[in-house]
Formats: sequence, structure tokens, C-alpha cells
Amino acid sequence: MMTKIGITLGDPAGIGYEITAKSLLNYKNKDRFVLIGNREHFLSVLDLLKIDRKYFEDIEFIDIDGGRIEFGKVQEEAGRISYKSVEKGIEIALKGEIDALVTAPINKESWQRAGSKFIDHTTMLQELTGSKDVGTVFEVKRLKIIFLTKHISLIEACRQVKKENVKRGIMMADQALKMLGIDNGKIAVAALNPHGGEGGLFGREEIDEILPAIKEMEGTYNVYGPFPADSIFHQASLGYYDIVLSLYHDQGHIAAKTYDFDRTVSLNIGLPFLRTTVDHGTAFDIAGKGIAKEISMLESIKKAIKYALIYKENYYKYIKK
Repeated sequence: MMTKIGITLGDPAGIGYEITAKSLLNYKNKDRFVLIGNREHFLSVLDLLKIDRKYFEDIEFIDIDGGRIEFGKVQEEAGRISYKSVEKGIEIALKGEIDALVTAPINKESWQRAGSKFIDHTTMLQELTGSKDVGTVFEVKRLKIIFLTKHISLIEACRQVKKENVKRGIMMADQALKMLGIDNGKIAVAALNPHGGEGGLFGREEIDEILPAIKEMEGTYNVYGPFPADSIFHQASLGYYDIVLSLYHDQGHIAAKTYDFDRTVSLNIGLPFLRTTVDHGTAFDIAGKGIAKEISMLESIKKAIKYALIYKENYYKYIKK
């Protein structure tokens, strides 16, 4: 059975259309893909890249009508096109017309100008699919990272490092591994403070909150830690652990992107279908110049193909029972 992958092309003023076109040149059989975006703009990007339109003439395309777009600028029309593209992608995914959704980058300000009530992909995906808990997993080569907190201030993230929250993060890490086909995977929990707090010299979160959470969960889950953050991501990249629970946004982002910026892919866990995406933005500064690297987009497509059917099967096994 061929996996069907939907791809939303992102903000047309950015590099999404370009990196998608470049990525799909790696596939001879394009029947598995459904592109969602403004068709006329996509064709103009092909011309810009000097890619013969015939390579895409048979590909399935859901056209989102729109006006003229200027590269590299925040625009209401660009926000509307990208917003409607994601909305359509969710719709066909829920209908089962695609097995996974890959999303090119959007611009949050453009979405707001277009009247979107959502600030990003994840909030939109969660509400429109009626999903209760949606986690974010980074995968780059062998390294997998899941986040306890994301888009909040660092001081607020530190406040969120409480025993019950860490326990929930451990459960999410285990669920994420199961959804990707890994049962009883080894979970490592990163420490919050330098050197894991040095027995309380540099902070007591490890003693008072993190370690108690791990102790309560280790009978049910294969969980270890807390480990100093300056070493645990490296150890996981070597295969000693299947996933690392990162306690705040930059802790895991810096580790993944330093390891291999271009190949870092983001996966959403908890939706009724798998969603993967690049871990970079619209790159307005180079949009329309034909020089954007497609590596992260290509990796996102590869991950979608690899995990889509496994994820779908395990969604009904572990989440929607």
C-alpha cells in the first residue's frame, strides 16, 4: 500500500514553495503526494528555479485561490493563502484522503493580519482535530527529543518544572515512542540546573521535583535521570537512550540544531494523523532567490513516509481506544 502524503506549501512570500519543489525532484513517482497551496505561485516558483513544469504536471494539487504575492514581506494575502492551505490539509487528513501531513513554514504575523485566531500550526491542528494532548518531538538522525514546555518564557518554564508535570512529560515521551513503533523505549530526563544541580548547590529542582517524578514512574516506564543537559543529548544521539525529555524550549532546540541543523525535523504526537515539519522559518531574507536549502523539507517528507502508517495504526491502539 502506497502512503499518501499531503504537503501544505506554507507562506508563499517565503521559501516553502521552493523547498517543496526541490525536495520532490528526488521522487520519480509523485502519485503519493498532494500539494496544497496557490497553484499559480507554485508554477511561477518552478519557472524561477528553471524546473520544467512537466515534472509536476500530473501531481495532485489542491489550489488555494489568491492574488499576487511579493517575496520576503509580511502580507495579509500570503497569510490567508497559507492559513487556508493548512485548514484544507487538516480537512483531507481527517477524511482519510492522506495518511500524513507535511507543513512548510508559515509566518505568524501574516496569519494574524489575515484574521487567523491561531498563532501557529500546532494550536490550529489541535483545535480543528479536537485533540486533547499534542506533543512535539524532534528527530535528527538517532536523536529524539520531546519537550516539557515550549513557547513560554524561561523563568515560567522553570516554574513549570514540578513533579506532576515531569511525570506527565515522561508519559508523553513513552507515548511518543509507541506512536513511532518503539515499545518500552528508554527515556532519559534532562536536568534543569548545571551539572544536575550538584546535590543542591546549584538549585533543588532535581532533588525536590525531577528525581521524585522519575522514582514514581520508573516502575511503569523505562525512565532514567535526571542527567546533566550538557551530556545527555550526546549520549542519546549515540543510541544509549531512545528519547530525551527536554525541560524547556532552548535546551532541546540548541542540542538538536547544533547536532545537525538542516536535518532536524519536528513531529506532532497526539493528532489523529502524523504531522511533520521543517524546523526553520520562512527565511524572508532569501525568499525568491532560488538559494534555499531543501534538506530539512526533504527529511520531513522522508519521516512522514516512514512513520505515517505506523503512527495511524498506533493512534487507534494507544490514543483513541
